[in-house]
Amino acid sequence: MAVQEQRTLPAQFVEDLGKDLAKQITAQTGVPIVTGGIGSISQQAGETAAGFKARQDAAKAFTTRQQSLAGLAPQIASQDPLQAQAQQVAQAGIGSFQPFLTAAGQQATAAGTTLGGIATGAPTTQQVQDFMSPYQSQVIDATLSEFDRNTQMQQQSIRDQQAALGALGSGRAGVQLAEFGTGAARERALLQAGLLQQGFGQAMGARQQDIANRFGIAQGQQGLGGFQAGLGAQQQALTGGDVRQLGTLGALNQAQAQAGLDATREATRMAAFQPQEQLDRYAGQVTGLLGGYPAQFQQSITPNPTPLQTALGVGTTLAGIYGAVNPRPIFAEGGRTGYADGTDKEGIMQVAEIDMLKEEYDKYKYDLLEQRPDAMPMSFEEFRRMVLSGQG
Repeated sequence: MAVQEQRTLPAQFVEDLGKDLAKQITAQTGVPIVTGGIGSISQQAGETAAGFKARQDAAKAFTTRQQSLAGLAPQIASQDPLQAQAQQVAQAGIGSFQPFLTAAGQQATAAGTTLGGIATGAPTTQQVQDFMSPYQSQVIDATLSEFDRNTQMQQQSIRDQQAALGALGSGRAGVQLAEFGTGAARERALLQAGLLQQGFGQAMGARQQDIANRFGIAQGQQGLGGFQAGLGAQQQALTGGDVRQLGTLGALNQAQAQAGLDATREATRMAAFQPQEQLDRYAGQVTGLLGGYPAQFQQSITPNPTPLQTALGVGTTLAGIYGAVNPRPIFAEGGRTGYADGTDKEGIMQVAEIDMLKEEYDKYKYDLLEQRPDAMPMSFEEFRRMVLSGQG
């Protein structure tokens, strides 16, 4: 029984597009993917010459696509002028507070040096001496000298009076001069002590004023210390502000650099996968056409019989034709045909036999060459002998 096969085919131009798509997909799968020009690749250990050649060709094609797609490559926005100005201001302000902090530290150090010699409690002789007037001794000496001169003048005046009275050299005159000398000495001692006490009081006053002044400086030092502490805190705050500013600018610069890297990567990706993307778009269009163009015609195919089937069929046909006329073997010696009624129709039968065999032989030859163009058909005599042997 013959086998029938039905095929539902799309329109011919759609079928041609499908075949072209299949060829391109098959060819594309064998192309290696590279992301650099010819100078970026080198033959690896174990890589065949053919594989390296394929990568070189792909690299050349990549460079060509990269140049062709230069107008589509992502662009990087340059830094805004305000961003550049902010960066300059931030960099110029870093450490600008340091001179003020240094000056405050120097002032605090100087104040501490001034207060270094201050002492409380009872003063020592040396501490008082430090505040004595450098001219104190000269003042005392000059005062005492003047006192002594006046004393001598008074003594002379007493002698003159005693001489005028005629009592000079008497015991009473000597007692008078002795009493005067004792009083003068006592007054001289009191004068000297007063001068010394006055000098001491002035020295103590000067020392107390020095202490007061130094305490005032100490208070100033405490204020400077507090100010210095405030500057230290301000320094930390300003440093933190600098860090934040630099961090913000660094983040901007990092974002700018990352944008450049992303743009470079995107441009490389576009150049590397542009053939696949084009093929994907082409495949989507072809797939749409395939869905929009269903079957246009039908084709029925009945498989051709093999040469043996053909020969056996011919033999059976001939046997049916000739056997119905004469139950005897239709092929006698010499290839002649006999009939039961004694009628000799040899010429007619031979012609009929040759025509039928010739027709079947032509069909066999045509079908064989159509299915297998490189096959070698048998000769007509071989075909005839095969038919006869199959019928027998």
